[in-house]
Amino acid sequence: MSALGEVISVISGKGGTGKTTICAAIAACMAADGKRVLCIDADFGLRNLDIALGMADQSIVPFTDVIHGYYELSDAARHPRFENLFLLTAPVRENEDQISAEDFGKLLEAAKQEFDFCLIDAPAGIGTGFRLATKYADRCLVISTPDPASMRDAGRTAELLSLDGKEEIRLIVNRITPRMFSKMDLTVDDVMDEVGLPLLGVVPEDPKVVLSAAFGTSLILAGGGGAAEACLRISRRLRGVPMPLMKL
Repeated sequence: MSALGEVISVISGKGGTGKTTICAAIAACMAADGKRVLCIDADFGLRNLDIALGMADQSIVPFTDVIHGYYELSDAARHPRFENLFLLTAPVRENEDQISAEDFGKLLEAAKQEFDFCLIDAPAGIGTGFRLATKYADRCLVISTPDPASMRDAGRTAELLSLDGKEEIRLIVNRITPRMFSKMDLTVDDVMDEVGLPLLGVVPEDPKVVLSAAFGTSLILAGGGGAAEACLRISRRLRGVPMPLMKL
């Protein structure tokens, strides 16, 4: 493990982009490759990261309970299949306005001492929760689908991150189908131009995303190819491993 880990915030301008699924899959891929990973669900009121990770049946400590001193960082729930993967969930009885950004930052600093990567599943939109999830992030991944509303919102999100001084911002285009691109006369380059961010990866539309959640398992355990392979490539590109974009 490196001396100091890295905080990566996974965000989207609107809901329905598949942000949580991608966050969970990247984390699982990193853990499968031997990295020690902490996931933090920061989506107050709409927490679903446990489902995407295949941890819905486990008792999971809210990250606010660690901030308040009721639990230790070491009490984060361990994934049943990936021993290097851990999760802190979002609180039920608190909202983002009740959480001090400084206290959250201290939690992340502690996590960087214990983990190679800390992935934050940020709430959709650009409200207080977005600010909290991105303030102390070393890198930000903006998830967008190819539809016009998603691209516009992703572009606005990227602008706000830049205004906040973030430089390491990358785009992931999710739920791509070649037939839809053809009908829309659209390319991945067009999406990049619309959002205004460099591309980290592309993820195809894949029925295994829904099936893995329904069966309570991590996407990368649901079979090779498709979205799982795309997220594996993205996870390695994040770590500086040369990997070509997935061919769709």
